[in-house]
Amino acid sequence: MDFSKVKLIVTDMDGTLLNSQHEVSNQFLHQFQELMQKRIHFVAASGRQYQSILHKLHSIKDEITIVAENGAIIQFGDETKVLLELSPQDIQKCLSLIRPISGAFPVLCGRKSAYVDTKDADFLTKLRQFYAEVTEVDDLTKVEDDAFVKIAVFHFESSENYIFPNLSGIENDFQVIVSGQNWLDISHPSANKAFALRQIQSALKILPEETMAFGDYNNDIEMLKIAKYSFAMQNAHPKVKQVASFSTASNDDFGVELILEQLLA
Repeated sequence: MDFSKVKLIVTDMDGTLLNSQHEVSNQFLHQFQELMQKRIHFVAASGRQYQSILHKLHSIKDEITIVAENGAIIQFGDETKVLLELSPQDIQKCLSLIRPISGAFPVLCGRKSAYVDTKDADFLTKLRQFYAEVTEVDDLTKVEDDAFVKIAVFHFESSENYIFPNLSGIENDFQVIVSGQNWLDISHPSANKAFALRQIQSALKILPEETMAFGDYNNDIEMLKIAKYSFAMQNAHPKVKQVASFSTASNDDFGVELILEQLLA
C-alpha cells in the first residue's frame, strides 16, 4: 500500500492507540519522532477529557493537536478552545431522561473539569481511569462557572443495550453516540470528531486523500469517513469495520504501530 501522500494522522485513544491498560507504547513514541522528521502532523482525537489526553501524551503534547470530548474541544497550535457548548436547558433536559435509567451514571463534562453527583465508589474508581480532573458536587444542574460540552453516561454492563434505547427521543436535538462498551456521549448536534478534523485539514491545507485515521467505536465513524486511509482496529465495533477502508490488528497487538511502521518504511 502506498502511503507516500499521507500528511496527517489522526487516531482515537481508548481501544485504538491505548492498550487495555490505557497505556501508550514506547514504540509509538519513537515512531512519533520519525513522523515529525517527515513533517507528518499527528492528531489525538478522543471522547476523553482534554486534560486526560494531555496526561497520556504529556511528552509530546507541544507537537500535536488534541481533539477532546468527541470534537467539542480542540487544541490547535497554542490555542485551546471550546467549539460547541450545551446550554443549561440542554443539560436539564438530558439529565431528566438519564436519571430514571437503572445503572446509569451521568458525568457533566466541562472545559475545566468533569462533574459527578454520585458517591458510588466503584464508579468513581472507573471514572478516574478516563478523567484527570473530576469534581464531586451535590447536584449537576447547579454547577456553574464552566463551559459544558458533553454529558457522558456510564453503565457497568453495556451503554448500547441499557442506555441508548432510553434516549431515542432526543436524537434530533443532540448528538447521541455509543462511544464504548460502557460509555454513551450526549453532545451538541454538530459535535463529532469529524467536525474538528475538518477544521484541522482546512487550516493545514491537507486533503482527505492525504489523511490517515484509526478508530474502534461508533464515535469514530464520521472521522473515518473523511480519511482516505481509514483503519478499523481488529477489536472495533462491527459498524466501524463496515465504514473503514482497511483493517489492522487490535490495540493490544499494536495495530496502529504496525501501520505506522509500514508508512515510515
